[in-house]
Amino acid sequence: MENPHEAEQAVLLERIIKNVDKCNEAIMEMNHCIKEFLDSSSDVHIAAQLFANYSRNVAYNLNIAKQMPDPV
Repeated sequence: MENPHEAEQAVLLERIIKNVDKCNEAIMEMNHCIKEFLDSSSDVHIAAQLFANYSRNVAYNLNIAKQMPDPV
């Protein structure tokens, strides 16, 4: 005689496996989209670094200019 709980567990296990496969596919697609976004935003990151360096250089030069004696 077949165990009715075993059949029910097999159906539930199939549903779990199917849902995990769908979830895995969705996560892989999300990882792909995040990678594309990060690749496309690298230019923006480089520009931000350039402006930050420029800002630091300007602040440094303004600080040095304040320390210089006034022209006679």
